[in-house]
Amino acid sequence: MNRVLAHLGSRYPIMQSPMGWIARSQLASAVCNAGGFGIIETSSGETENCQREIRAMAELTDQPFGVNLPLLFLRDDSMVRFVVEHGVKFVTTSAGNPAKFIGMLKDADITVYHSVATLKSAMKAVECGVDGLIVEGTEGGGFKNPDPVGLLPLLQGIRRRCDIPMVAAGGISDGIGMAAAFAAGAEGVQMGTRFVSAAESPVHQNFKNAIVDATDTDTWLVNTAGMPPVRARKSDTTAALREGADGSAILSNILELYFGGDLEASVALIGQSASLIDEVEPAAAIVERTVEQFFQVQEQAAQRAAARSF
Repeated sequence: MNRVLAHLGSRYPIMQSPMGWIARSQLASAVCNAGGFGIIETSSGETENCQREIRAMAELTDQPFGVNLPLLFLRDDSMVRFVVEHGVKFVTTSAGNPAKFIGMLKDADITVYHSVATLKSAMKAVECGVDGLIVEGTEGGGFKNPDPVGLLPLLQGIRRRCDIPMVAAGGISDGIGMAAAFAAGAEGVQMGTRFVSAAESPVHQNFKNAIVDATDTDTWLVNTAGMPPVRARKSDTTAALREGADGSAILSNILELYFGGDLEASVALIGQSASLIDEVEPAAAIVERTVEQFFQVQEQAAQRAAARSF
């Protein structure tokens, strides 16, 4: 039995990452309707808008979905109480100590997965009583740990020490990456960049085209000496950050990039998996192809194992 699937209630253990301003009902419902698991973001800090998006999900899909709670950015427990009152059954927490609201969430019978980027943070989350982990490798786009750890060694390191359900995130855009993550101990995957480029994603076409055109060396880790470190697309803006420009307001013009199409207005948060994305496709096509590839790889591996042949 796949424990992540049991927790999600979706058809496939393929989650959509909770990207700020992007992971709202238009995209999340499309992922849910495709058999994956959509998540509504709250990291944008637009409380009323995010609450409106959570309500909208009931009109757009009859499938289960989740909400992300970035702990350091929550001024109080109002969003937690909103999630509880509106019957959300799955929450991911990030950017902080899950102990902060784990009691409120578990009392409401909500399943909680916490995002971790190091073995140490994973063990602390397990001690707090979370139900599972979103294991984020440095390959992914967006906020990163200042001490980067790759996805595969991180998955294996956690699995050596505990048997908690894990969802792999960072650098995954297809069924091949999904199969690799499962081999390392994951029972689900979370994809961000792949769904940012989806047809239903609300971002400007310029941003989607930049993802499709990206090569394997087209991202940087920037602002590593400040907060927050991020993985983003190479550009004049990110080059300036690497050369010591002030990164304190690193996301101040992000909406101009996301929705205005100005790729130099801010940092374009994408992961290394962008180099594996060749076209803009509907969420349903992304999910279906990922599942098909996953089982093809698994079948090939089973044949090699049966024949004891490499």
